[in-house]
Amino acid sequence: MALTRIGLAGLAVMGQNLALNIAEKGFPISVYNRTTSKVDETVERAKREGNLPVYGFHDPASFVNSIQKPRVIVMLVKAGAPVDQTIDTLSSYMEKGDCIIDGGNEWYENTERREKAMAELGLLYLGMGVSGGEEGARNGPSLMPGGSYEAYKHIEDILLKVAAQVPDSGPCVTYIGKGGSGNFVKMVHNGIEYGDMQLIAEAYDVLKSVGNLSNHELQQAFSEWNKGELLSFLIEITADIFGIKDDKSDGYLVDKVLDKTGMKGTGKWTVQQAAELSVAAPTIASSLDSRFLSGLKEERVRASKVFQSGGFSDILGGQPVDKAKLIDDVRQALYASKICSYAQGMNLIRAKSIEKGWDLKLGELARIWKGGCIIRAIFLDRIKKAYDRNPELPNLLVDPEFAKEIVDRQAAWRRVICLAINHGISTPGMSASLAYFDTYRRESVPANLVQAQRDYFGAHTYERVDMPGSFHTEWFKIAKQSKI
Repeated sequence: MALTRIGLAGLAVMGQNLALNIAEKGFPISVYNRTTSKVDETVERAKREGNLPVYGFHDPASFVNSIQKPRVIVMLVKAGAPVDQTIDTLSSYMEKGDCIIDGGNEWYENTERREKAMAELGLLYLGMGVSGGEEGARNGPSLMPGGSYEAYKHIEDILLKVAAQVPDSGPCVTYIGKGGSGNFVKMVHNGIEYGDMQLIAEAYDVLKSVGNLSNHELQQAFSEWNKGELLSFLIEITADIFGIKDDKSDGYLVDKVLDKTGMKGTGKWTVQQAAELSVAAPTIASSLDSRFLSGLKEERVRASKVFQSGGFSDILGGQPVDKAKLIDDVRQALYASKICSYAQGMNLIRAKSIEKGWDLKLGELARIWKGGCIIRAIFLDRIKKAYDRNPELPNLLVDPEFAKEIVDRQAAWRRVICLAINHGISTPGMSASLAYFDTYRRESVPANLVQAQRDYFGAHTYERVDMPGSFHTEWFKIAKQSKI
């Protein structure tokens, strides 16, 4: 057998699909998995899907030796210890100049640690975010490789063909930057995804709980939204979900799904990093909190009985809702909230880039997210153009086009949140986005009082608006004397 162009280790759903994608693009690929049945299953699937050049190996030595030099091996295994174990297994058969790529959702500092360890062995290392789920991996994901530039050049020709292709902006891949930047960018991408999903869920809740829209009406509304400014993968699949009937009983499947959200951890990492970097990310944080609260199903059921006579739905006196008006208001509120969520994610990436010296290009990140990934949306083209207009843009909110769009939607945004509050419907994501906007746009905020309190009880000092320097006041003594 002739040597293959690349290897892939780890044949769970993502690994198997990415291997078939690579083979389909004309690159013979060797595959390996500790559980050998997965290897056979992948090879068999490759035959069924067009006799693709996928070659399976049951032992690591044969696998590594089947790849042409300098060898390039992609790992798609669970983050953490399994990655280290796979590296130990494979690297013992690899030679100087060979390259390992971790395609999992790994913590960026682990990637930086491994890159240094591999460099000592003479091996090149990349941490590559892969977004798009099963479908994206098979037919074209968004790829975020970071680490050794030399390693990237070894595999660039493959990645350019394997990535999602967007007609007006090219393949959804670029060299992100040094160190763990690829993993960090993928992590924030997932945090933005958390925010997006939460905002869509809130739009659904308001339309269903306040507007009494049926699943059929919800499907129509979301399908219509997907033809305009909200055109995106998540809006598209949401419309699909509302139309699927339950195959096990009467009614629609969405109504039978338990309201308890799972998570893998990247959203939590994003919020932790925002706190570490002192970057406000309230929309993303509220989406994480909402997942935590959703997990308290039994407690929420008990609480609903305690507050059954709360009278929330009676506050508006049962006034009828204009469905068409509500649908349009919610559309505008969702879009304005989404701008704030993406602004937070982009600011977080910029802050980390400055801290680490990565020199990340925010417009280029928006470009590679336009296809393949879960947050792909027409909206990302506007973000790219905003950063093209001004690469030093401090916040998406102050880009002239986005600023106008938010102002135009502001009244509808406020109406939706007030309506939800008066009906006892929580909209934490939309509310957090509006609070973020309202705080960011104000010249003065009440932080002067907080700083005065800090100086009162902890002598933390404060600055003044009318003269330079740091000041401390004996607030307690003055207050005590004034009470005598």
